[in-house]
Amino acid sequence: MVKITSVERGSRADRQGIKAGDILLKINNNAINDVLDYRFYLTERMIVLTLSREGEEYEVTIKKGEYDDIGLDFETPLMDEKHSCKNKCIFCFIDQNPEGLRESLYFKDDDSRLSFIHGNYVTLTNMTQSDVDRIIKMRMSPINISVHTTNPDLRVKMMKNKHSGEVLKYLNDFAEAGLSMCGQIVLCKGVNDGEELMRSMRDLATLYPAMSSVAIVPAGLTKFREKLYPLTDFNAEEASAVLDMINSFGDEHKKAHGTRLFYAADEFYLKSGREIPDADYYEDYPQLENGVGMLRSCSDEFGMALEDVRDFVKETGEERHISVVTGTASYPMIKEQIARLNALCPSLSVNIYEIINNFFGTSITVSGLLTGKDIYDQLKDKPLGEELLIPQNCLRHGEDVFLCGMTVPELSEKLRVPVRAAGSDGYELCEAILGRTI
Repeated sequence: MVKITSVERGSRADRQGIKAGDILLKINNNAINDVLDYRFYLTERMIVLTLSREGEEYEVTIKKGEYDDIGLDFETPLMDEKHSCKNKCIFCFIDQNPEGLRESLYFKDDDSRLSFIHGNYVTLTNMTQSDVDRIIKMRMSPINISVHTTNPDLRVKMMKNKHSGEVLKYLNDFAEAGLSMCGQIVLCKGVNDGEELMRSMRDLATLYPAMSSVAIVPAGLTKFREKLYPLTDFNAEEASAVLDMINSFGDEHKKAHGTRLFYAADEFYLKSGREIPDADYYEDYPQLENGVGMLRSCSDEFGMALEDVRDFVKETGEERHISVVTGTASYPMIKEQIARLNALCPSLSVNIYEIINNFFGTSITVSGLLTGKDIYDQLKDKPLGEELLIPQNCLRHGEDVFLCGMTVPELSEKLRVPVRAAGSDGYELCEAILGRTI
């Protein structure tokens, strides 16, 4: 039962007399509680909608194409409130946020519906068997699952939720139903690494091919961990040992099944001082959004752009002086690629600034967690040229707001230079630096 907030003029719903304020109760006699119900039952070519207006029920019948919309809008994209997380994970990044950030940054979601809509990872602890049955019935996949460990007792300890071990059974339910899953393991030193990591990889490998890929990422630890579970970062030797374990297991799995299944995040390579693998290691980059292969992908895309730049250079000799900021993790790669670009474009001058994350702590090295405050503090006395490029992923999705609350226009005004967000795609970054399409 959901409230309709608006009806598109001229749409099928509008022509049938449905109005804003009406309550949608059912489609083809199936109760509608949220967006999953709505989208699933809307695919029928002939639909009977049961609605309510001022307490009186009525029905309308609509004929439509299988995937056609009918013109209804609702209060929220989910047509329901987001489900908040019931866990108290020992590594939770939100628990490590400082005070004074915008309220939305303290909300922990653990909503399976957002897994399908936005690719969010869920822990399964918010799910009941009826939720699982509905997902299977609707054939909703892939399902992105934060596993962390397959040891039920250890999972309870890590997530501080008494149900977090027993819900691991849902992995088998999804696999037996033929649904696809993507897994994630946030690795905490001395907790779920070593033999526990090996156990988790063995267990998850038995779910292949339903379990299509698993990312292993180090826990992000900010400087705001007072009164939280004592965790420390992996040092170079420890990160190297983690890589050896993951890659050895992945090599064996690839030999047997044609895919390595388990992938280490770029951060483990940076911590260990090892070279980022070639593109072949990452296959089709199934865990790119988890920071697995992001540096390799960006580097190769930038390299492809450089090939096109060779022809572009012949057409222009315009001088351009700009600045680019990046996090500590990607700084060496960005510096190397821009040096190659400068060699092709002598009239191009680029200042590359590595921004240290003082806001969250220096152990946080990814560009996606840079703040406007740190960028301003570290660039306020630096030469910036005619434009400053910042990473797109350090802004709130679809907006121009940093995690610290500063906006892009505010940063631009404070630094007295135009500030523009550039995508993480290497080709897009190259074009942004050049200031034109290649």
